[in-house]
Amino acid sequence: MAAAAIDMSFLEDPSIFGKSRFVEEEAGDNVEDFRSCEPQMFAMAPVANPKTFCIDMKKSGEAPGLMDFKKGTTTLGFVFQGGIIIAVDSRASMGSYIGSQTVKKVIEINDFLLGTMAGGAADCSFWERHLNRLCRMHELREKERISVAAASKLLANIFWQYRGQGLSCGTMVAGWDKKGPSLYMVDDQGDRHKGNVFSVGSGSTFAYGVLDSGYRFDLSVDEAVELGRRSIYHATHRDGASGGVVRVYHVHEKGWTKARGRIVQHVSTVKRCCKALRGGFLAGGRGAAAEESASKRLDGFSFEKLFSAFKREGFGVRVRVSNDAQEALGHEPNIVATPLLA
Repeated sequence: MAAAAIDMSFLEDPSIFGKSRFVEEEAGDNVEDFRSCEPQMFAMAPVANPKTFCIDMKKSGEAPGLMDFKKGTTTLGFVFQGGIIIAVDSRASMGSYIGSQTVKKVIEINDFLLGTMAGGAADCSFWERHLNRLCRMHELREKERISVAAASKLLANIFWQYRGQGLSCGTMVAGWDKKGPSLYMVDDQGDRHKGNVFSVGSGSTFAYGVLDSGYRFDLSVDEAVELGRRSIYHATHRDGASGGVVRVYHVHEKGWTKARGRIVQHVSTVKRCCKALRGGFLAGGRGAAAEESASKRLDGFSFEKLFSAFKREGFGVRVRVSNDAQEALGHEPNIVATPLLA
């Protein structure tokens, strides 16, 4: 007995089921257009455990010249009544080796959105710049800026795809959108948290100590900038992997503004010189005696011309500092200081 063929042509009838998914040309769809929406994944290294491969190679002795992967940094961010403050250092290190003192650890995603870098420089830099492209594509498609929550979620989703594959990222995403200021912390495991105060990196423990003691929501802009700068400064003097330049950004309703950076070493030098000046005068010395006493307290630190002139009575001193110290101080070359007398 012959088998009867079932007529399934009615499934292709547009009047019943609409356009068939097989008729791509008539529908105006192109499969290649949709492939760009698929998650982008790198081909992983053909080894048993990509996360620990380099470390295992070094421990086994097969690659004795491999650099140490220990790294560190200090980044922080906090929300206050005037917006968000982001402060970072600029040192890149590999164990005891300092690779650079001028690394830019803030990625300017757009005019209203910033990202910070902590962890592996290559991982953080690449994926946050990739986030920059995704945010720009969103603006072109939707004709509006992406929200801070959506941007941080995109980054968290990317990290989730590579969870357990050896990424090293601890980032903050800060910005201003329709809902106001928002601050998120995203790590390389895909975890995402919203908060008012965050510090990420090896020096974060020390930065939190200063932040917790000085943070208030009603801080003025100047007070908030100084708190962020001071927190990074103290962290760099307790954490050997942090240092370089303190960079501070202020995120507000009209976008973000970069505050003037300060060189950590020169800020420390300025403070020690001021302390030495006060110590010299408070010790009762005047004129040459005060200069000698103050110079001994500097422990080798000096400006281009530390003392240009002492008043005969010792009530005031005019200090001429070097160009680098001028940048750290943020003042003109000639700085007049009047130390207190005992």
